[in-house]
Amino acid sequence: MTQQQWTAVDTYLTELLAPADEVLTAALRDSDAAGLPQISVAPNQGKLLQLLAQVQGAHRILEIGTLGGYSTIWLARALPADGHLVTLEYSPVHADVARGNLARAGLDKLTEVRVGPALDSLAELVDEGAAPFDLVFIDADKANNPHYVEWSIKLTRPGSLIIVDNVVRSGRVADAATTDAAVQGTRAALELIARHPKLAGTALQTVGTKGYDGFALARVLD
Repeated sequence: MTQQQWTAVDTYLTELLAPADEVLTAALRDSDAAGLPQISVAPNQGKLLQLLAQVQGAHRILEIGTLGGYSTIWLARALPADGHLVTLEYSPVHADVARGNLARAGLDKLTEVRVGPALDSLAELVDEGAAPFDLVFIDADKANNPHYVEWSIKLTRPGSLIIVDNVVRSGRVADAATTDAAVQGTRAALELIARHPKLAGTALQTVGTKGYDGFALARVLD
């Protein structure tokens, strides 16, 4: 298999099962125009996030890493009318783009974009006594992945889902001798999921328009 084949299959699956609409297309367009990196989830991955949130019956969602709000839109569309999504973004520029995209999508009343280092924002949520989140999507700086998982456990409830994106790192995750901080952080997060008594999880490899990668999925236990 080649990248060309992976992309062709993704194109077919996306056009069939996760077709673009003006809101999602505009979100990507505005993100590109603002110079944001082109690292949003693929459309079929966004649809998967939406379906997982719907299957979960999520009323409260936490996203760590907003970028331009593309994945935020997919997740927020799964919420009921009284639902709420909090998304954490380090860059004020990215956050402004995301807010505009969420407002265009009609989701600004359901969503809250918090700006600053995610570890600080997560600590603030705990200090505020934030109600437990039903689903957490982690897609930020990979070196801090184990810390994000730890905070996510504190901010969830038994039965909640924690999803960690980009865990395969083009296969480099299998390299125990790596000096790459992103891979080290990802390995530490996976090892935490494996040993933590409050988590049951797994991870899958994926291929597609974004290349060779994967994600981890963990359920919070009693």
